[in-house]
Amino acid sequence: MRCARDGANVIIAAKTAEPHPKLPGTIYTAAKEIEQAGGQALPCIVDVRFEDQVAKAFEDGAKKFGGIDILVNNASAISLTGTLDTNMKKYDLMNQVNARGTFLCSKLAIPYLKKSSNPHILNLSPPLNLNPKWFKNNLAYTMAKYGMSFCVLGMSEELKEDGIAVNALWPRTAIATDAIDFIGSVEMRKQSRTTDIMADAAYQILVKDAKSISGKFLIDEDVLKNELGMSNFDKYAVEPGNPLLMDFFLDDVEGQESLPMGKDELSSAASGSDVTASMNALKKLLSPELVQKINGVYAFKITDANITDWYLDLKNGDGKIDSGVFNGQVNCTMTMNSDVFNKMISGSMKPTMAFMSGKLKIKGEMGLAMKLEKLMSSLKSKL
Repeated sequence: MRCARDGANVIIAAKTAEPHPKLPGTIYTAAKEIEQAGGQALPCIVDVRFEDQVAKAFEDGAKKFGGIDILVNNASAISLTGTLDTNMKKYDLMNQVNARGTFLCSKLAIPYLKKSSNPHILNLSPPLNLNPKWFKNNLAYTMAKYGMSFCVLGMSEELKEDGIAVNALWPRTAIATDAIDFIGSVEMRKQSRTTDIMADAAYQILVKDAKSISGKFLIDEDVLKNELGMSNFDKYAVEPGNPLLMDFFLDDVEGQESLPMGKDELSSAASGSDVTASMNALKKLLSPELVQKINGVYAFKITDANITDWYLDLKNGDGKIDSGVFNGQVNCTMTMNSDVFNKMISGSMKPTMAFMSGKLKIKGEMGLAMKLEKLMSSLKSKL
């Protein structure tokens, strides 16, 4: 959309021709927005897993607009699951869309880009961070996403003599796309930035001389700092003043949320390996209404506690929390150390932050896990 304001011609290559029941917009509504912003648009129904569809989109776009100067590889599939919980259908989808899709689109774009005076390929993919914490909880997704980044690493060198810039752009924080509701919650959206920050950063990259920038793994904040001298990013916050959730794959995180501790009842629980006080505090929330609202069973595995296994039954009766293993089906298992658990209960760390930083491992229903964040907020207000 940012490029459209400069009168850019945009080929929209995506699958969504019909409205999705949960996600708004189609390629046609996107095309209308681009044209209203001042650009021209060509909506193309494309599944990046199929070479013929991708090839046709390039052919039609080049015919309509007289050539292609820029390719943005944004298509992505995600499943934040461990190895045993990732079925091969999900594995294949992530690799076909993320890694293979990026390779295919880039491969077919190269002949067109070679004819451009300022050709760019921009992949929305992370820096290649080999810290094991980014692999252990969602190996298949990391492999697929890093496949996009490997394309940057290899193609930037391969295409150097052709003058084609190949770079990656990644957000410092969570970005409030509609898809974020599938892996997070409304609260997670409130701790995100809008898509405008990525659009503005991408624009700054794409207007540069292609020969002057290639093979770079860039972060949205850093691009805007370096190119525009920007230091305050509040205008991009969904809700200014809220602590921001940092995105995956970044270790050098700035501005991690640090909320006040809970009341004195929890102060002793925030240190050491005892979680009993936190569990007792959590019991205050139990009610038939909460059981009806949540309708699920949590298992907590506290890796360094004296008692490692606990469960929270919010599916039966008035609800129950106790030590030991739940005698029945568990819907969501959360593994962490005692410090992380106590901080979540006290309000000084949100579950989404713990998960995204690799401190919390989740097995089972992700949506149910994210409901725990609201539960923790309720606990803090009642203590």
